[in-house]
Amino acid sequence: MIIYRAQVLDVPDDPFLGGALRSEQDGGILVSDDGLIADRGSFADVRGRNPSAEVCELTGGLLLPGFVDTHVHFPQARIIGGLGMPLLDWLDQCALPEEARMADLRYAQDVAAEFVSGLADAGTTTALVFGAHFAPAVDALFSAASDRGLRVTSGLVVGDRMLRPELHTTAQRAYDEGLALANRWHGEGRTRYAVTPRFALSCSDEMLASCAALHAAIPGSWLTSHVNENPAEIATVEDLFGCNYVESYHRHDLIGPHTVLAHNVHPTDGELDCLATRGAAVAHCPTSNASLGSGMFPLDRHLAHGVRVALGTDVGGGTGYSMFKEGLQAYFMQHLRGARGIPLTAAHLLHLATAAGAAALGLRDEIGDLGVGRRFDAVWLRPPTGTPLDVGLHHAGDPEQALARAFAMGVSTDVARVWVDGERIKTERLAYHHAEL
Repeated sequence: MIIYRAQVLDVPDDPFLGGALRSEQDGGILVSDDGLIADRGSFADVRGRNPSAEVCELTGGLLLPGFVDTHVHFPQARIIGGLGMPLLDWLDQCALPEEARMADLRYAQDVAAEFVSGLADAGTTTALVFGAHFAPAVDALFSAASDRGLRVTSGLVVGDRMLRPELHTTAQRAYDEGLALANRWHGEGRTRYAVTPRFALSCSDEMLASCAALHAAIPGSWLTSHVNENPAEIATVEDLFGCNYVESYHRHDLIGPHTVLAHNVHPTDGELDCLATRGAAVAHCPTSNASLGSGMFPLDRHLAHGVRVALGTDVGGGTGYSMFKEGLQAYFMQHLRGARGIPLTAAHLLHLATAAGAAALGLRDEIGDLGVGRRFDAVWLRPPTGTPLDVGLHHAGDPEQALARAFAMGVSTDVARVWVDGERIKTERLAYHHAEL
């Protein structure tokens, strides 16, 4: 048993429904040997109830729940920063050529290692990952994530039209390869399988029907794809299917409580009603929406219709792995929407980056906050001495202000330690000179 002593911040209840930031300036979190949070409160109280437990002093900084990224592309780890293009041009010129390179297993293994390190270093402990178009590359991703200890839900990306020819597959092959991957990885350790049609644009009705059959064949699997990201993309989907974007999935029974669709920048009211009624979630990817010029996310309409929303970095189309960046950009997006925007506080941002993502992935009973009964998935944000964030945290007037400064200035290098299930998956650099536990 270990007591972690730190300034602890989390958001156990949805702030869009009245929840608030919870904090202990000198907090204690007791973690059992199997990674479960067994006690929480002031350090003095937790220590008093558990006098024989070992103590880990996390001096300075903030202890936060592990971040949950609900949309991130593994094959795009090496192409971040392709700015200046709309979605379809960016796909043709940047993303798809790189994704074709995943056919080379050694290359895919190298990228998988870099990708997993990028997530862990940023404090992301759980992710819904868009896999690759090649089964061996997806296997490499699962292997790398399992070795590092991350919670990862991912799967084979499939499509049979309007992609580079080497990325096309057939409905039967997509089913067979997906099932083989799921048989190996679904429910193995912290990994789960997600059926992953690339987007309706690149999937025929036959392919989407195959995805539905695979989803039904894997109990507890997830379904992830893209929706309503770019007006040109949306118009093409309507031409191909004769219906709106959400309906192209819904007609194949692909919209449900285990569905997470990325972007949804330009939804109709009917589409939002369908998502809400069926219990699906949306991954809001604000840096990607900004860098590709896709538009400003209508958070107000999602909330009004009761659609669940969490954050995703996207990675290739975005600006990196940092959920601090995504939270800050989400704040900017809503601020720029004026009267239609939702005023976001730091508590909202932390909720979107943690508990909301956990709920979208069906893991809310296990992770998302640092309360008793949750798994100890945690991030210690401890910036180097004398940096702007370090100065800002030292002079914050209250916990909300400290958290706001974390989102305004925090980057991956400020993340000193990361735990999943009580197991440390990132250790601070030697420059910190903090005692090792």
